[in-house]
Amino acid sequence: MRLLLVEDDPMIGDSVQKGLRQDGFTVDWVRDGQSAELALGSDVYDLMVLDLGLPRKGGLEVLQNLRRQRNSLPVLILTARDAVADRVTGLDKGADDYLVKPFDLDELAARIRALLRRRAGRADPLLRHGELALDPATHQATFRGKELALSAREFALLEALLDRPGAILSRAQLEERLYGWGEEVESNAVEVHIHSLRKKLGADFIRNVRGVGYTLRNP
Repeated sequence: MRLLLVEDDPMIGDSVQKGLRQDGFTVDWVRDGQSAELALGSDVYDLMVLDLGLPRKGGLEVLQNLRRQRNSLPVLILTARDAVADRVTGLDKGADDYLVKPFDLDELAARIRALLRRRAGRADPLLRHGELALDPATHQATFRGKELALSAREFALLEALLDRPGAILSRAQLEERLYGWGEEVESNAVEVHIHSLRKKLGADFIRNVRGVGYTLRNP
């Protein structure tokens, strides 16, 4: 899952980005409201973590502009403003959740996973497809009742496909989900990961729709 982090404090931004990456998220970090709106124009994000006290354009304005565009991207406000009135305003302006600084990184990651489940219309914390089950909280996978060893990229690729069952995702779409800004992407990276997954799950588990992209076979 690819997240946009909007935070002007360098220490907080760095620690949140590192912590969420360790939790398996792809995280792009910007430090002001105008840069956030430019980044949102790419339409590649699954969720935004948004501070309110931002330079150049405030977080509430970024949020309001997003909702005026009928953009339903989940937004979690992360701010030092802890008054009840501030929380009510943030939620009423379109935020999906509100977390006050200081906070625990584990709680932040859990809230993000909950929002992503809600966006996908799922109640089950596990992603399932036939005999395959992924746990985004622990990054554990099981296949046919046995633990499945996956690299971080393999897990993320399967998570992207399971998150949109039945959809065909192009190589470019998968790259956008797996790699953030500044991360080098080899031209055949997606194909290498899919080849490895097919060896573990079966040659026909991930289907290649010629000229379009990849999808999971019917379970």
